[in-house]
Amino acid sequence: MPTPRADVGRAATPTRILEAAAEEFARYGLAGARVDRIAEGASANKQRIYAYFGGKEALFDQVVSARILDLLDAVPFTADDLPGYAVRLFDFTVGHPELVRLLLWHTLERPGLLGALERSATSSAAKVEALRDVQARHPGRIDATVPADRLLGQVLAVVHGSVLTVGGILAVPEGTEAADDVRADVRRAVTRIAAPAPSA
Repeated sequence: MPTPRADVGRAATPTRILEAAAEEFARYGLAGARVDRIAEGASANKQRIYAYFGGKEALFDQVVSARILDLLDAVPFTADDLPGYAVRLFDFTVGHPELVRLLLWHTLERPGLLGALERSATSSAAKVEALRDVQARHPGRIDATVPADRLLGQVLAVVHGSVLTVGGILAVPEGTEAADDVRADVRRAVTRIAAPAPSA
């Protein structure tokens, strides 16, 4: 095993471990990840990992909790422009597949991870409240007949479903014609979902 390099301050090793662990967990999940590979990727030793994080499960929890907001809130939410938000979220997701993989592994292997669930709920609640506000103030701009929480769920389902189902999980290559086609599909679908209901 490689000799760990000297730390620049005590925070250097935990930061490297978290970065290496994020890559390892995104690729292999919790069950398939190996502490040896994380240590090698972080230029640290296994004892340091256990000292800082207490074990593989605790390290996974910390990685997911730290990274989940990157996925949830990296793209500013625009309640009055859902198609634009959906396209930006699609582009971010395609450009950062490791974050989505971490979220999928979390859902499969650690669904009760409290910190991640709390952050997800807080982020969703803020988006739902913003949508309700636009629905109330501008009923001609966005469909006010669908509850805001369901409307947000439908938008997210279009975005993430498009990324996950085209050519296999997260296999839409960024900057390709296929990605451009799917991006256009996402905009079109969300435009229809968000459009105000026709008058009776």
